[in-house]
Amino acid sequence: MMRIALFPGSFDPFTNGHLDVVRRGVTLFDEVIVAIGNNSSKQRYLPIQQMVGLIEGVFHNEPRVTVRTYKGLTADFARETGARFLLRGLRNTTDFEYENTIAQANRHVNPELETVFLITSPALAAISSTIIREIHRFGGNVNDFVPFSLPAFQQDN
Repeated sequence: MMRIALFPGSFDPFTNGHLDVVRRGVTLFDEVIVAIGNNSSKQRYLPIQQMVGLIEGVFHNEPRVTVRTYKGLTADFARETGARFLLRGLRNTTDFEYENTIAQANRHVNPELETVFLITSPALAAISSTIIREIHRFGGNVNDFVPFSLPAFQQDN
């Protein structure tokens, strides 16, 4: 049986920390699906299809990594894709508290689903999509934090 892991998130944007988790994940699983979810409580900074294209470009030479979008519950999407594992990165204890609660809820919805946590590499632990968005929004250089070039921020008037 194939060991398929779902790496879910909003990835707005996908960071070098996320890249690290996926690269380490393909050493543990046969396939990793980067699953970009629609979070109904968040407005996206970058269009979802643009992020799909950027992430696909990063992994164009890695056939075991695919990128998909989904709506609804992550646990249901895992069942739909045949994923029996959720792959998650932890930067700190705050992440653990948050992710542990989500892992328990996902397991309730889909008892076949196992969450696997990878501790973030120390050099990448300070990176967050929120900080990257803020730097980018105000014209700062974020090239050290993302595995691709972000388009210039377009402010709505």
